[in-house]
Amino acid sequence: MNHPGEAQLDAYLDGELAADDTREVEAHIAHCPECARFRDGRLELRAAIAARVPAFEAPDELRGRVRAALKAAARARTPYRLSLQGAWRPLALAASLGVVALGSWNLSLRHASRETLADDVLASHIRALMPSHLTDVLSSDQHTVKPWFNGRLDFSPPVYDFAQRGYPLLGGRLDYVDGRAVAALAYGRRQHRINVFLWPATRGPSDAPMTRDRQGYHLLHWTTADYTYWVVSDLGLPELGDFAGLLRQADSAAGAPE
Repeated sequence: MNHPGEAQLDAYLDGELAADDTREVEAHIAHCPECARFRDGRLELRAAIAARVPAFEAPDELRGRVRAALKAAARARTPYRLSLQGAWRPLALAASLGVVALGSWNLSLRHASRETLADDVLASHIRALMPSHLTDVLSSDQHTVKPWFNGRLDFSPPVYDFAQRGYPLLGGRLDYVDGRAVAALAYGRRQHRINVFLWPATRGPSDAPMTRDRQGYHLLHWTTADYTYWVVSDLGLPELGDFAGLLRQADSAAGAPE
C-alpha cells in the first residue's frame, strides 16, 4: 500500500479503522521506518499530553447519588409545621448530602489515581519502544535477567521465559512508575513487543485482569499476593490475554498464591 496519510494514521491510533484497514496499516508500518517513526512520535506526544493534563470525570455512581439527593431535597421542601422535628429535617438532609459528597469525592479521586497510573505505565511502554530503550540487560535466559536486578531494586522480581509458547523473553530493565523504581520485563510476539511492569503489591490479590485501551495499546492490570502487574502491548487483546494467563499460571506454580 502507499504511505497512509496523517489522518489515516490518527484514525488507526484511535481505533477507528475497520479490521482489514487496521491490518493493512500495521503491515505497512512494520516495514516502513518513516511511518513507524511518525507513529512513535504521535504516541509519545499523546502520552505526554495525557500524563500532564489529568481528566476528572464524575463516575456514574456519583451522578446517581447526586440525582437521588436532589429528589430527596425536593420532597423535603413540602410544607410542615414548625416543630422540633421539622427544624432538624434540613440539618439531617445537609448531613446526608455531605456524607454522600465526601464518599463520592474519595471514589472519584481513587478512580483518577488509577487512570493517571495507567497513563504513566503507557508512557513508560512507549519510551521503551524507542531505539536502545527496551532493555538494560539483553538476554533470553531468565537466570541471567533475574540476578541482574539484585542490588538495583529493593525486591527480587519473578522472571519467566515463555519461548516455547511463542512469547520469548527479550531482557529486562529498570523503569520508574508511580513514583518508584520498578522492574520491567520485555517479551516478543512476532513483530510486537510486550512490556511487563511489576512491583510489590500494597493491596490484596485481585480477580481477573482489568483491561484498559489507550491510543491503540491494550493494558492489563492485576495484583497477586506479592506483586502488582501491568502488561502493555499493541498485540491483539486475545493473544495478550493468553500471555497474561501464562504469567499468572507461572506465579501460581512458583508458589505465589493469587
